[in-house]
Amino acid sequence: MTAVLFDFSGTLFRVESTESWLRGALAEARLELAEAELVEAAQALEAMGALPGGVDPAWLPEDVASVWGVRDKSAELHRAAYTGLSRHVPLPDDRLHDMLYERHMAPAAWGPYPDAAEVLGALRERGIGVGVVSNIGWDLRPVFREHGLDPYVDAYVLSYEHGIQKPDPRLFAAACAELGADPRDVVMVGDNRRADGGAAALGCAVHFVDHLPAAQRPDGLRPVLDLVSAVPRANGSDPRGEK
Repeated sequence: MTAVLFDFSGTLFRVESTESWLRGALAEARLELAEAELVEAAQALEAMGALPGGVDPAWLPEDVASVWGVRDKSAELHRAAYTGLSRHVPLPDDRLHDMLYERHMAPAAWGPYPDAAEVLGALRERGIGVGVVSNIGWDLRPVFREHGLDPYVDAYVLSYEHGIQKPDPRLFAAACAELGADPRDVVMVGDNRRADGGAAALGCAVHFVDHLPAAQRPDGLRPVLDLVSAVPRANGSDPRGEK
């Protein structure tokens, strides 16, 4: 294998908890909620799927349903989808909905998985190209820079910059082209079987990790180092998108 493509959220990085997200926005707005009210609001935001990178919505309100499926094709659609969800949760100040959205893009809202730096560094030492392919509506490069992982990434291919979302093979093809890699010599690593599995249409091998809190997945990325030195169809990762 000559290159590895990684998803962002749930693969290399994990977003903060919904409760931490809300606490941070309240502190920035200099607003206070009673603890019980704060916990209740955080639970409601989580149920709505209002935190990008968090859980999916339990249900889609009619006013959001029309943009949800294409939300990662542009910055405007992404913001509209997630602030639309958060506005279904009563908060003490309407400004908080936009403040919450802005907060989730801050590098401090994200933490790398414990083995991310180790694995990316090892790939760099082996001369393996690294790309980040993400369905996203904002520039995640500052997150990588803040956490010291940017030097290990050779290409960022972000859906909102291309107007294309995973699982569309064209997004993976763009990443392979930037890396100068034949897709048949590339592994795509992600946590979403449908979205990240789209790379299999190009002939990429696909390897899945579990989207878990960082403390519960200390070494989920390390198997990637074995994949790049093994025969693609003999390592437990199948190009059809199945483990």
